[in-house]
Amino acid sequence: MALPISLQDIRRAADRLAGVAHKTPVLTSRLANERSGAQVFFKCENLQRVGAFKFRGAYNALAQFTPEQRRAGVIAFSSGNHAQAIALAAWLLDMPSVIVMPNDAPPAKLAATRAYQAARAYSEVVLYDRYREDRETIGRRIAAERGMTLIPPFDHPHVMAGQGTSALELIEEVGALDALVVCVGGGGLISGCAVAATGLQPDICVYGVEPAAGNDVQQSLARGEIVRIDVPETIADGAQTQAPGQLTFAVMRERVRAVCTVSDAQLVSTLRFFAEFMKQVVEPTGCLAAAAVLERVLDLRGQRVGVIVSGGNVDRVRYGRWLAGDEDGVSR
Repeated sequence: MALPISLQDIRRAADRLAGVAHKTPVLTSRLANERSGAQVFFKCENLQRVGAFKFRGAYNALAQFTPEQRRAGVIAFSSGNHAQAIALAAWLLDMPSVIVMPNDAPPAKLAATRAYQAARAYSEVVLYDRYREDRETIGRRIAAERGMTLIPPFDHPHVMAGQGTSALELIEEVGALDALVVCVGGGGLISGCAVAATGLQPDICVYGVEPAAGNDVQQSLARGEIVRIDVPETIADGAQTQAPGQLTFAVMRERVRAVCTVSDAQLVSTLRFFAEFMKQVVEPTGCLAAAAVLERVLDLRGQRVGVIVSGGNVDRVRYGRWLAGDEDGVSR
């Protein structure tokens, strides 16, 4: 069965993003190699525009709008990083935007989204209760009322192709890899990266990592059908999805070797590792893939391993507490 995106789609996305998105650095660490037993290459999307990989997919999607779509504008729903990405992409492309965000989104992500919209008087943020309301229903209703185009955070071919450019850049820079490890929320990043990686290297093993409290993709792959769970309670707010998308699940079934999980405590340990030894600010969701490698949840000894560090947008107060050891990695 044909997949919803191809390597050529990802290469075209890379052309659209050239000169707009950052070509993020790839970092290495002797200590990370010792801990994992592997040679690890960290693709630092925490240093991307808006502080996360999400800008790649958002801009790639909006850049393909028709003139009519641009005039009406874009609507998106997101816990934070996709929200910021859509807001910035809309600003760069001079179109209105409405962002539907949970009322418990990290304050830093909410403030940044509003800041990106500040120069657009016709843009706004709509808040909702993620435990009582359905964001997709809210988004579709507003899109219908205002004639806007809805761009979901992961289940869209243009979004998926844009996210895949991160893996394309990584492999083009460091050469062949034995494995690629990617965080998993709804599956937009890992599906794009899996298509890029296996398109370049058919024998590469692509692994996904979810928070232990929210393993909807792991369950879905095991059952061979999409499984929907309750909103997971985890500090990895970017991975609090309840189910993979139809398009992303189709790719993951074909191109992802396995999905494993890590605990919130392991995420805090990895967050501290990045801060102390690599001088990088990484949010808990951005630590998922690295945690699986550094904690040897995945045994990748002797291999060349790419790790996508997906984002760095973290609440400053909680971040300080995690670094100081005042919070133990239990979601609150």
